[in-house]
Amino acid sequence: MKIVVQKLEDIVASLQPLTVDWQDDVARRVIQKIEAFPVKAAYTADDVGALLDAHFEDGLLICRLFLGLSADQFRGALGDILGASGSGVTRFRKDRQGFLDGLVSMGILEGVAAEVNRPPRWSAALVERLRSGRGSAISGQKRGRGVEEYAEAVVKKVFGSRFELRCNFTGKKGEKAKCDIAIPSKADPRILIESKGYGATGSKQTDIIGDIEKIIAAKRSDTAFLFFTDGVTWKQRQSDLRKIVAYQNNGDITRIYTYAMAAQFEADLAQLKKEAGL
Repeated sequence: MKIVVQKLEDIVASLQPLTVDWQDDVARRVIQKIEAFPVKAAYTADDVGALLDAHFEDGLLICRLFLGLSADQFRGALGDILGASGSGVTRFRKDRQGFLDGLVSMGILEGVAAEVNRPPRWSAALVERLRSGRGSAISGQKRGRGVEEYAEAVVKKVFGSRFELRCNFTGKKGEKAKCDIAIPSKADPRILIESKGYGATGSKQTDIIGDIEKIIAAKRSDTAFLFFTDGVTWKQRQSDLRKIVAYQNNGDITRIYTYAMAAQFEADLAQLKKEAGL
């Protein structure tokens, strides 16, 4: 495989947004239940109980949305009210009325009435809370998974089944480190691939520096190390990306790829396969 020296500005110029649908099956199910929720001037504990009876976890999530609380805030407040016996489905089934009384004391009935009767479309506020809270986390997970799954698909196209996913590989002097893909095996890798996608700022982007450094420290010098990434958030974290490019320039990373370089990624894998006799 041809040795290249990559430039930070070229990598940044190739970055593109990682657009995903923030809804998963839970979100879609909850939205349907919210939009079908009966509109009344006032509500009773029986209305809340019916939500929990139908699907406890979905019902509890809807209660939290009605109250406008984060997951941690909701769990903490409900746990304080219900005590040491817990606030899960077992407690609900064992003491249904006590569980509902706890939610009522948190103001769930007033919260439901206020949101349902909020013009013009009460369900929109709850859906937005779902999107900005739970949906934000889901979007981040999907962005990362999308890049990982793409890299895996290309590897599978080139190498068939001769690779291992998300494993601890064995490197020089028996040292081990985690990687996303080891080819052909974690016991004797000739090619290592780390793949990460980012769509929001946060510590996870700094974490990848540590992951890369562990791979570099453990791998044999003759093992190719490829890094596949994307996401415009790198533009706000160029100091971290600059460190990764420096590792590539020093020969510690063989090459960095983004979606815009996908064809080169596949071609390089095919070349490495030939060179390694795989």
